[in-house]
Amino acid sequence: MLHYSSERARRLVLIELAFVVASAVLQGVAFLLLVPLLRSLFTGETYAVGGWLLAEVIVAVLYFATAWVASQVGMEASTAVLESLLKRLGDRLVDLPIAWFAADRTGLTTSIATQGAMFVSTAPHAVLRPILTGFVTPATVLVGMYFLDWRLALAMTVMVPVLAVGYRMIHTAIGRGDKVHAEAASEASSRIIEFARVQPTLRTAGDGAVADRLVSEALENQHHAYRRLLFGGGAGIATFAGLVQLSMTVILVLGTLLAIGGSVEPATLIALLVLGIRFNEPIMNAGDLGGGVAVARTTLDHLDALYAVEALPEPTAPAVPTDWSIEFRNVTFGYGGPAVLRGLSFTAPAGRLTAIVGPSGSGKTTITKLIARFYDPEVGSVSIGGVPIPELGTAVIENAVAPVFQDVYLFDDTILNNVWVGNPGLSRDEVIDAARRARVDEIAGRLPGGWDARVGEGGSNLSGGERQRVSIARALLKDAPIVLLDEATSALDIGNEIAIGDAIDHARTGRTMIVVAHRLQTIMTADRIIMLDSDGGVRETGTHADLLAAGGAYADYWRERVDAAGWRLADADFPAHPVHPTREEPQ
Repeated sequence: MLHYSSERARRLVLIELAFVVASAVLQGVAFLLLVPLLRSLFTGETYAVGGWLLAEVIVAVLYFATAWVASQVGMEASTAVLESLLKRLGDRLVDLPIAWFAADRTGLTTSIATQGAMFVSTAPHAVLRPILTGFVTPATVLVGMYFLDWRLALAMTVMVPVLAVGYRMIHTAIGRGDKVHAEAASEASSRIIEFARVQPTLRTAGDGAVADRLVSEALENQHHAYRRLLFGGGAGIATFAGLVQLSMTVILVLGTLLAIGGSVEPATLIALLVLGIRFNEPIMNAGDLGGGVAVARTTLDHLDALYAVEALPEPTAPAVPTDWSIEFRNVTFGYGGPAVLRGLSFTAPAGRLTAIVGPSGSGKTTITKLIARFYDPEVGSVSIGGVPIPELGTAVIENAVAPVFQDVYLFDDTILNNVWVGNPGLSRDEVIDAARRARVDEIAGRLPGGWDARVGEGGSNLSGGERQRVSIARALLKDAPIVLLDEATSALDIGNEIAIGDAIDHARTGRTMIVVAHRLQTIMTADRIIMLDSDGGVRETGTHADLLAAGGAYADYWRERVDAAGWRLADADFPAHPVHPTREEPQ
């Protein structure tokens, strides 16, 4: 916990624990003083009672003072630790490679950021404090017992390893169970969040049986994991309680034998037995809370796992690209599984539009993700301006590349701010001007509040096409030298598709554009076309006219697209130069 805490939080926690230990020692001393005090009362030595009582009062006052300071510092330390954990979590999530987020991590991160971080931050005060007291106080009593009666002290000492084994059983049982339960709870949280997000889709489909089953199975799994946690933890606590009672029984039996044999006076025995009870009581309380350490450890293990994720290599001194051309050289990549791209090589010239076409599953989207450095190739290299991307570094790539992917996410903020995030340094008027080029002004015009209308979580108040238009406007505003468009017009109607096409044409000037598209107009006007095969390699490359003239795979692909879309060309044969298609009236 201290490893993930700020310097101030560490200092406060250590101060708190120091006062906790001091108060626990003073409490043990107060218990020890009960022996001579009670013995004086039972034997009628009234002259000694006052002195022992005064000593008891002084120690009690010191105990309450140190305990109060520990409590006050502890509350401040909990706040500081919570702030530290959340900051470290946020910093790490920002630094994690995008590949880590490929799996659904919503439930895990939510668990760490809410219940996990809160429990860990309060653990020093709510868990560790009583546990320390539960062991430091008895240890103090045990040391003092050797000065009062070494035989009873030895009996207590013999029971210490037995109690340690029992405490370890609690810690292990609850820790193992909580780890399984935390994983089940994260999965259940992810399924519930997913279930809420896809309600429009489920209701449109009319059958949510699959989603219901996934949520039910996740909740049932969590329920079983929690039952196992309670059973294992309860068994451990019960075992520990039995060992503590065994310790008390040993002290009672030995004390009785000593009294019968005349080695200990009854008055002294009574006082020592009272001390023995006070020896065991804090240990019992510590045992009940022992599982809390294991629960906190689960969250810290999750943080350890986050920090153990291997980041993409970063250069000590980022290189400078000569231009914004893009080159794939013998690239093989497969998301850790079967290869999606195999030996892929091509060049996208700087300041030109390169269209990527090919069958489904040929790796078109993967190409854009490698350029944006969501991943590094397993084999081969991806270069920008002649420099391999790892030598440029993630920060350079993030500034140089403006991606627009199929899955658009908008923040629960205003329309304007969702565009503005593309370049926060610009003025409101400049942002609105960029948004107009993507026809976002039409969206703002129909919503109450105009540009300041909120789009909802993930852009839920907008249609899929409208979300894409906002995302395209954001990319245009960024004014990056490289723009990636992954089927960015797939969810637009014909009118808005034409508008976005105009915006893309406007953005082409001086920029390197990689477009994964099925839109015929975009494909035929591209400066270079890369035709992929089903194995993730390049089948053909060239201009639209050259590829049509070659009569190969691209020509077949083009003919299929034209027939499927209902277009007709001005010339019955494929022309040497692209001809703008016209829409044929339906028969």
